[in-house]
Amino acid sequence: METNTNINKLETIHENISNGFISKAHNVSLEEVNSSISIPKNASFLKKLLAFMGPGSLVAVGYVDPGNWATSIAAGSRYGYILLSVVLLSSLLAMMFQEISARLGIATNMDLAQATRATVSKPVAFSLWILTELAIMATDIAEVIGSALALNLLFHIPLIVGVVITTADVFLLLLLQKKGFRWIESIVGVLMFSIFGIFFYEMVMASPSWGPLLAGYLPTTQIMTNHGMLFLGLGILGATVMPHNLYLHSSIIQTRDYERTEEGKREAVKFAKIDSFLSLSGAFIINSLILIVGAAAFHGMNQNVGALEDAYKLLSPTLGAAAASSLFAVALLCSGQNATITGTLSGQIIMEGFIHLKMKPWVRRMITRVLAIIPVFIVTLLAGEAGTEKLLIWSQVILSLQLPFALIPLLKITGDKKKMGVFVNSRTQKVLAWTATLVIILLNIFLVVNILSNL
Repeated sequence: METNTNINKLETIHENISNGFISKAHNVSLEEVNSSISIPKNASFLKKLLAFMGPGSLVAVGYVDPGNWATSIAAGSRYGYILLSVVLLSSLLAMMFQEISARLGIATNMDLAQATRATVSKPVAFSLWILTELAIMATDIAEVIGSALALNLLFHIPLIVGVVITTADVFLLLLLQKKGFRWIESIVGVLMFSIFGIFFYEMVMASPSWGPLLAGYLPTTQIMTNHGMLFLGLGILGATVMPHNLYLHSSIIQTRDYERTEEGKREAVKFAKIDSFLSLSGAFIINSLILIVGAAAFHGMNQNVGALEDAYKLLSPTLGAAAASSLFAVALLCSGQNATITGTLSGQIIMEGFIHLKMKPWVRRMITRVLAIIPVFIVTLLAGEAGTEKLLIWSQVILSLQLPFALIPLLKITGDKKKMGVFVNSRTQKVLAWTATLVIILLNIFLVVNILSNL
């Protein structure tokens, strides 16, 4: 296996050099796990699909992180089911962009950070690295708050102490990495299924009104004209189509030891597309369930339920189920731990890809976590738990503002036939993807103008 992997790496570098699409300092993405998962030869469709499945679940984790919870529950409690249309649209966009990202990794044998670095100047690459680090920090802030809040709700651990405890997940990740990449994918899959089961139960207990619920998936211009709806809508978008996930997917798809030939890559693209669709469909269902529970349980109440702690306190009495609140907190803890795994991997990918800097995973994780803890500490001390909830939602809006800086390089590279060959974006994909990116940019500008005008 090791010999074959080394041969694949040499072929990868030779191929990219011959295409003029590589820097001399190019390294294999996530070298320690690249091509580490074997793909059975001459096996059935199902066996090959099972071998390829896994990267999609790691990507889907980022779509159900604690920041998404806060945004979706706030959206449901304030506006009912109306923002389900944003959940649906965001999920469809995520499926399109993640498929493009995975295809980039397969076609070029590079991740998005490496491919971007190979096409731009060093100053631009450095600037993009800083922006992406900010996006990862925003993601980590959500994970810190979510995990600390879950510990507070379940075990009455003070929020400040819980924030410190979250640094222990560094060692959890190291343990999983030693077990192998399949272990990481399996743990994430189990936690995702647990979150789905809990919210499905709570949705049933909430007894939603199915007519308004289904109507909520239909777009309405009201979202554009209502500042509060637009703010939360962009928060949902930022929590769904997350910038770091585009870098992550383009890298972890290369953990599969498929043939680095055109035929082998075509097969990898086919199975990666199925994996992404299934996993992101699961994330879409979970996101819908979160907003539906928020709407069915809290919309129309005199009390504004915009905080995760409020939702925890009110779920059991509102739904008439004693276990509802505890299960909510358990799912929140699962979500925070799930998302922290992908945040670490993404940070390693962008640091090695953009500035060719390598460091041990635990060091990288500790730096990211400390940078995330600082603003959480300050806000908690100054504004208390209410402040952390606002910071949670703002972190998702920041992700939406950062999104174009990942999308534009992704679409420019994957739309270039010289770089992608037969795997270049089709004309339809180019139109849809660039239109969606333009709309995201315009909505972000509109949101910033509104925020500044209301200061």
